[in-house]
Amino acid sequence: MTGRLTRRPGGPARLRELLRSGQTIVAPGAFDPLAARLVEEAGFSAVYMTGFGTSAALLGRPDVGLLTMTEMADNAGRIAACVDIPVIADADTGYGNPLNVIRTVGAYEAAGVAGIHIEDQVAPKKCGHMEGKLVIGAEEMAQKIAAAVDARTNPDFVIIARTDARAVEGLPAALDRARRYRDAGADALFIEALTSEAEIEAAAAAFPGIPLLFNWAEGGKTPPLRLGRLAELGYRIVIFPIATLLAATAAMRRVLAEIAREGTPAAVLGELPTFGEFTDFIGLPGIREIEQRYIARDPAAGQPDRPPG
Repeated sequence: MTGRLTRRPGGPARLRELLRSGQTIVAPGAFDPLAARLVEEAGFSAVYMTGFGTSAALLGRPDVGLLTMTEMADNAGRIAACVDIPVIADADTGYGNPLNVIRTVGAYEAAGVAGIHIEDQVAPKKCGHMEGKLVIGAEEMAQKIAAAVDARTNPDFVIIARTDARAVEGLPAALDRARRYRDAGADALFIEALTSEAEIEAAAAAFPGIPLLFNWAEGGKTPPLRLGRLAELGYRIVIFPIATLLAATAAMRRVLAEIAREGTPAAVLGELPTFGEFTDFIGLPGIREIEQRYIARDPAAGQPDRPPG
C-alpha cells in the first residue's frame, strides 16, 4: 500500500499506448467501482464503464436516456478513482449540441477516465440493441465529434465516435457516417449493432488501420464471435458491457432465494467469499497500514491522541 486511495494518473496515455501496441484491448464492463476492481483483479488491461449497467445500478431502470451527464460522469469518476487500469466510458450522445459536448468532455476528463464514446442517436437515446432508435444528421454528429476533439485538454484522451445508424439507415449509411466522424477527428470508431458476421467483416474491411471498437453485447443483436476472430479482423477494442451485471444479478437472486426459503443464507455461504477475504480484497489491510502510519498515539496510554475539549 502506497498511502494512495485514488487512481494512478496517466490513464489516457496508457490507453494510447495500448492502442499503439497492436494488441486487442479487452475491456469488460463495470457498473460500479467494485465491479471495476474485480475486472482489474482478473488481469484485464482496461475496464469499460457501461451506460446500460450504470442505469441499472443507479436507477434500477433500463438504458433509455434517463441519466444525466453529471450522474454518468460521477459514476465514471468513482470507477476511475479505484483502479489503476484505463477506463473507457460511455458518454451517450454527449448530452446535447456541440456546446454540451464540450462540457461533457471536460467533465469526463476531470473524472479521470481515459476515453469516451459518443453516439449519433436522437436524445433521449436508447441502448444500442433496443428497438426504436433514431439518429441525428451525419453533419450534426460530425460537428459534435469535432467539438469533442477540440475540447479535450489532454491530447491522449481518446474520442470514440459511435454510430447507431445500422439499425435505422442500413450498413452502407452507417459506414459512410463512420468515415465522416473519422474525418472530423475521432480516434476510434464504434459501429453499433451489426447483425451478422458478414457485416462485422465488412465494417473491419472498410477501415483498415483505424482502431475499431466491437461491442460483444451479451444477448444483443450482434453475433458472438470469438475474440481471436475479432483480433484477426482488426478490431482493437472489445467490450463485454453487461456480463458482470448479469452475473451479479444471478448471484444475488440465488442468495436472496435461499434466505426467503430457509431464513438464512447459511447453505450458500460456502459459494461466497468469506468476510475476511472480501475485506482484504477491498483494501482493509492497506487502510489499517495507513492508519498506523498517520494516527498519532499517546505513548503512555497506547491510544490515539485526542484533541483538547
